[in-house]
Amino acid sequence: MIDRRRILFSDDSLLAVNKLSGELVVAGAGKSDKLSLLDFLRKDYPGLKPLHRLDFETSGVVIFARTKKVAEAVLTSKFNGWKKTYVTLVAGRMPRPSGVIRTPLPARGEGVVPAETVYRVLEVFANSCLVEADIETGRHHQIRRHFESIGHPLLLDEEYGNKAINRVFTREFHLRRLFLHAVSVSLPHPVTGESLTIGAPLPRVFEGMLKRLR
Repeated sequence: MIDRRRILFSDDSLLAVNKLSGELVVAGAGKSDKLSLLDFLRKDYPGLKPLHRLDFETSGVVIFARTKKVAEAVLTSKFNGWKKTYVTLVAGRMPRPSGVIRTPLPARGEGVVPAETVYRVLEVFANSCLVEADIETGRHHQIRRHFESIGHPLLLDEEYGNKAINRVFTREFHLRRLFLHAVSVSLPHPVTGESLTIGAPLPRVFEGMLKRLR
């Protein structure tokens, strides 16, 4: 059973949870000794269906359907009206306070497809920026790939980041895990149509990092 304080929203149709960094949303292929968030939740919420996923290192809002009918309704709508907002730390000083990244990205079975990330710089530090980024449907590693494509990769991103910058940052702050947090998801309720915005507070380690950078 997970800490009840991590439940962000619950009704007969949806369940929203604050995912931790280093936690699987669903079990991956192959054997794993690590139980996923879905495995834990199904003990109290049988029949739960994941509507989207977050990367292993990403924290924040993740939403599940309480029934198969609700899951099918969302998937049929192709997530129309959904907007996911993330907060992250990127390397270097962004040249503009806001912008849109439209670099096409590969998608499984679809080749290269359009992708759009709208960003706003929230704070500027000596050698990094705190950035808020909005995406709609989202492609695999979209935010990480998009910021890498404009020369400002996420700090401590071992796959798309700048390894030299990451080493310096780790040496100074003794941290190795990237900061990417799904701070909110806005969506139309799949049954009532009501507009919902579900938010998750920044993890303590993220807040602590920002205090040190300030």
